[in-house]
Amino acid sequence: MAKKSRLTNAAKKIGAAIGRADRTAHKVAKAGVMAKGELENISKQVDALKKQLVKTTKRLKKALA
Repeated sequence: MAKKSRLTNAAKKIGAAIGRADRTAHKVAKAGVMAKGELENISKQVDALKKQLVKTTKRLKKALA
């Protein structure tokens, strides 16, 4: 059998590097999607707290008047 050429070895190394980079990119993208979802949830909570604060402020003003 013939030895594997340098070109074949180089192609293997390049393919492996591309595979690792692709896997890392997928992990980063997945983390980004999760972070976006968490940020949306936090934003909704902040909006709810703002509404609650407005209601409480109105009640307090009426109580003090």
